[in-house]
Amino acid sequence: MTDIRVLVVEDEPIAAAAHAAYVGRLEGFSLAGTAPDGQSALRLLAEFSAAGNPVELVLLDMNLPDLHGLDIARRMRASGLFADIIAITAVRELNIVRSAVAIGVVQYLIKPFTYATFADKLGSYRLFREQLASTGAGGGKAGASQSDVDQAFASLRAPSELPLPKGLATSTLDAVKDFMKRQDRAVSASEVMEVLGMSRVTARRYLEYLADAGTLSRTARYGAPGRPENEYRWLRPTS
Repeated sequence: MTDIRVLVVEDEPIAAAAHAAYVGRLEGFSLAGTAPDGQSALRLLAEFSAAGNPVELVLLDMNLPDLHGLDIARRMRASGLFADIIAITAVRELNIVRSAVAIGVVQYLIKPFTYATFADKLGSYRLFREQLASTGAGGGKAGASQSDVDQAFASLRAPSELPLPKGLATSTLDAVKDFMKRQDRAVSASEVMEVLGMSRVTARRYLEYLADAGTLSRTARYGAPGRPENEYRWLRPTS
C-alpha cells in the first residue's frame, strides 16, 4: 500500500510544525503540505487533485481565522474533494462533534494530545483503509460482507476508547494482547486458555473485546467436531 498523503490544516505555527513532524515519523504516511487557514487548504486540495496527486487525509483544525472546520469539510464535499478528515481541535461541544461525524469526519483528536495518541489514531485510520482495500478488487473479493465492513469500522476505535467491561482486568488484557502479538497464525479461545491458564469463557471474553476494538481479526474455524469456533489473529498493518 502506498503512503497516505496528508495535509495539515492549522493556524498556529508551532502546532502546525509539530503535527507535520508527527506525520513524518509515522510509517505509511507522507506530508503533502500545510495550510494556515481554510481558503489555503481548499486551494491546495484542489491543486493536488488537478495534478493527479490528491490528498487522502486532512488533519483539520476546527477553529481557523477565516472558516470553521465544518464549513471547510462541507466545501470540500461540494467541490468533489473526498479526502478523509481527522479533526484536531480544542473544541469539545457535543453539537460540533455530532456535526463533524455527520459530514464524514472519521476521527476526532482533542488538544492537547501526545504523540502516542496521535500515532494511535492515525494507525487505526491506516488499518481501516487497509481493511477496506482488502475487501475490494485488490483483495480478490467481489464485495464486502457485513463482517468485513464491521471489522474495518471497528479498527477506527482504539482499544483505549472502549470502556473495559465489568469483570475484565487490565493486567489480564495486557497478557492476552502480548500473547496474541507473538502468534504468527490465528488461535482459538481454547488455545489461549491452555497457555494463559484461564477458563475458555474468560479467554473468549478478552478475545471478543479485542476483536470488537479492532485489534484482532475474528473468523470462524471449521473442521472440528461440534459448532464452529472463532479464531483470532493480531492485526498487523501491511507495508
